[in-house]
Amino acid sequence: MSKTTDLNIDESMIDTVLAGDIDFNGTMRFSKELMIKGKFEGDIDATGHLIIGPDANVKATIKAGVITNYGRVTGNVTATERLELFKDASLNGDVDTPELVIENGCRYNGKCAMPDKKPHAPAEQSQPPQNQQNQQIKK
Repeated sequence: MSKTTDLNIDESMIDTVLAGDIDFNGTMRFSKELMIKGKFEGDIDATGHLIIGPDANVKATIKAGVITNYGRVTGNVTATERLELFKDASLNGDVDTPELVIENGCRYNGKCAMPDKKPHAPAEQSQPPQNQQNQQIKK
């Protein structure tokens, strides 16, 4: 039985899945969820959620919103929202993320920088009428 089944990953909820028999080289860009189950080498520059399956082997410089790792990653990783390293996963490379989840049983070798989490841009605020601005100044 494969590790993927043991982990109960519901692939039907993932927008794109690169199957275990795929060996891909190059640059990947995406904005939704993507799961790698095979081999990938190159660069990943995404805003979406990257899921690295338990049998995946990724050698890449990675930037994505959320990165969930169950497999093997070699390369520097930037997760703009969160990086998750689960049991039996390995990561050899430097990490830059505001939020880091490390489950017991994974391996991580590298440096980690955790900048402050950037707040979401506030919705455009309407300006109070001119007379209210003047009243606020007078108080």
